Amino acid sequence: MDYEQIKYETKDGILTVTLNRPDKLNAFTGRMLSELLDAMDRADRDDDVRAVVFTGAGRGFCAGADLSGGANTFNAENRGPIDPGLDGHRDGGGLLTLRLFDLLKPTIAACNGP
Repeated sequence: MDYEQIKYETKDGILTVTLNRPDKLNAFTGRMLSELLDAMDRADRDDDVRAVVFTGAGRGFCAGADLSGGANTFNAENRGPIDPGLDGHRDGGGLLTLRLFDLLKPTIAACNGP
């Protein structure tokens, strides 16, 4: 998967996943959800990744959900491709939380902001 809204960078065994929509304070989108789920799958498959750091570009970690598209922003048809093997009854935040829980690597949240 090509990443448009996150950065995936490894150095010395540490993967840094950066939410990369600084102009929107990294507001969460369906595309970002798909990219984060893919990044965690990729990290689990890579034995060279020893730990994962999540951070945000710019002055804030994440402003929350990007609702600029209206109330239907996170409906299944609008949120982007999701692995059909995942629980289709969970919202995006629930999917992400469960995937973080199952991540096999130690995880650090480097939250930034005013």
